[in-house]
Amino acid sequence: MALKDQIELGMSLPHRAPEPVDMAAVDQVARRADALGFRDLWVTENTIDHVFSFDPFVALTWAAAVTKKIRVGVSVSILPVHDPIMMAHRVATLDYMSGGRALLGVGLGRDFHYATFGVAKETRVRRFREQLQLIKALWTGKPVDHRGEFYALEGAVMSPMPVQRPHVPIWFGGGHPNAIARAAELADAWMGAGGSSIEEFGKTVPILKAALAKAGRKVAGYPISKRVFLSVHDKPEVARAEVDRWYREVYHNPKGVDTSGVHGTPEQVRAQLETLVAMGATHLLLNPVARYAEQVEALAKLTGLA
Repeated sequence: MALKDQIELGMSLPHRAPEPVDMAAVDQVARRADALGFRDLWVTENTIDHVFSFDPFVALTWAAAVTKKIRVGVSVSILPVHDPIMMAHRVATLDYMSGGRALLGVGLGRDFHYATFGVAKETRVRRFREQLQLIKALWTGKPVDHRGEFYALEGAVMSPMPVQRPHVPIWFGGGHPNAIARAAELADAWMGAGGSSIEEFGKTVPILKAALAKAGRKVAGYPISKRVFLSVHDKPEVARAEVDRWYREVYHNPKGVDTSGVHGTPEQVRAQLETLVAMGATHLLLNPVARYAEQVEALAKLTGLA
C-alpha cells in the first residue's frame, strides 16, 4: 500500500537554512506541493537564530497567496512570548485570506526565548493557558469580557473571523510529559519535533494515546505527527551527508543524523517513514534539508502522490 494511503503527508516550505533561501525554490515548492496533493505546508518560528530564517506568518501569507488548496501552518509558535490578541487577529486574517486553510501550532519553547523577549519564564504555563482561552474567545465573533492574571478585555470584538469553525485547528508540540498531557487536554493535534529522536517518538505515542483516553477524548481523528528532517538521493552517502550537515550546523547535534534524521535511496526513505507509521504516526511533516524543489518531486513519487 502506498504511503499516501496510510497517512496524511505535509511538506515543509523552505524557510530556514544555513544559507539564504532562494525565493524561486520557495515558490516552486509551494506550488508543486499544492498541485501534488500534499495536505499542508509548514514553517517554524525562529526569530533570533544563528541561521537564515523567515518570519513564519509573512512566509505563510505569501504561500497562501500562490496556492489554492494546501493548508498553511506554523509548528510551533512560542505562544507565551506573543501578545494573544495580536496572534488571534493575525491567524484569523490568514485563515480568512486563505479561504480557511490556516493551522496554528503552539508551544512553550526554550528558556532563552523568555530572556530574549523579556517574558517571565516562571509564569509561562499559566500564561499559555490563558492565551489559548482568550484567542478562542476572540475567534467566536462575540464580545469578549476577560479578566485574567495576565490580560483584560471588556466588550472586545475582533474581525475578520476565521473561516474554520469552531476555530482554526491548534496543534501542540513538545515531548515533556506535562506537554503531552496539555496536548491531550487542549490541542486538536500533536507534532513531534524534528530534533527529537525517532525512538522518543515511538515512546511518546502510547503516552499521548493514554492521555487522550484519560481526558475523555478519542484517539481516532486526532492527528499524531512527526516532523522529519530528510534527504532522498540515489546515492545514500549524498543523502546522509546533507542530513548530517543539517544536524551539525543548525542543531549542533551530530548524532541527530542517525537518531532523528531520515536519509537514503527512495526505497530506504520509504522504509524509514513506514517505521514511523508503524509507531502510530497519522501525519508526517516531510522536511527536506537541501535541493528543495527536487526533493518535493522525489518524495511525491516515493509516497505515491505522483
